[in-house]
Amino acid sequence: MNYTHITQEERYQIYALKKAGFSQSKISETIGRSPSTISRELKRNQGLRGYRPHQAQVKSTERRAINARRIDADTWDLVREKLLEEWSPEQISGQIAISHETVYQRIYADKRYGGLLWKKLRCQKQRKKRYGKLDRRGVIPGRLSIEARPGIVETRSRVGDWEADTIIGKHHKMAIVSLVERKTGLTLIQRVTRKTAEEVSGAMIRLMRPLKAHVTTITSDNGREFAGHEYVASALSADFYFANPYASWERGTNENTNGLIRQYFPKDRDFRTITDEEIDTAMRRLNHRPRKRHGFKSPHQVFLELTGVALQT
Repeated sequence: MNYTHITQEERYQIYALKKAGFSQSKISETIGRSPSTISRELKRNQGLRGYRPHQAQVKSTERRAINARRIDADTWDLVREKLLEEWSPEQISGQIAISHETVYQRIYADKRYGGLLWKKLRCQKQRKKRYGKLDRRGVIPGRLSIEARPGIVETRSRVGDWEADTIIGKHHKMAIVSLVERKTGLTLIQRVTRKTAEEVSGAMIRLMRPLKAHVTTITSDNGREFAGHEYVASALSADFYFANPYASWERGTNENTNGLIRQYFPKDRDFRTITDEEIDTAMRRLNHRPRKRHGFKSPHQVFLELTGVALQT
């Protein structure tokens, strides 16, 4: 049997069982993982306040996300230990067969994913740009790759996993923020005057806040308009993930829904002429239109049946 990484759901299970007083062997039996896997998970992913599922997920994601100059887990555990003892990367490099530059790369990757190892550096000034290296100005800070997204999202077996995108108007004037729930197809749209991170984040929060209890994950493309993802995630108590570049099929539900939205707002339409009434009408029709995949029930019907919540449109 091939090994699979511990999922975010399993981490919440481990946390709950541990808090309830279950032993490691009982936890492994309950969630169907080997005792060694549970032991390794608790050892590698706990912090100063013990084992917490969100922190464990962040630590695991950080390890998996760093592909360049990969450090094996045992070596990195030793490096982390020395950093916590106030060793500098140069001192660590002098004692362990690893370059100090690699240590710096991992420290700053850890920082992007919410880690605190960078605070152990004696000099915390902004590092100088290295000419000839990859310019990372276009990379959204703190982004979590879709690779770290829980596998359950792919199954469409629960309500709460959303995809996000923006639809651009004629001459790139104004935009529509589109959100679609993967299981039910429920669609939320709102027009924004500018495709900025601030306006797009605000629109997402306004659209989803009434359904906050049914927002677990959000997945978008890598557009800079989603640079406010951490603010959105915090406001909605959700996890925000980014699809791989040029991989639109990873957000297939959203791509298909955007095609439906274009029936109401085609590419040659000047979005500056769109009224709020038109937006509301389009959203209502999309959500009350029967879908074959739902046995010809509408997304709104299915969402209501599964959550007990009716969309006010």
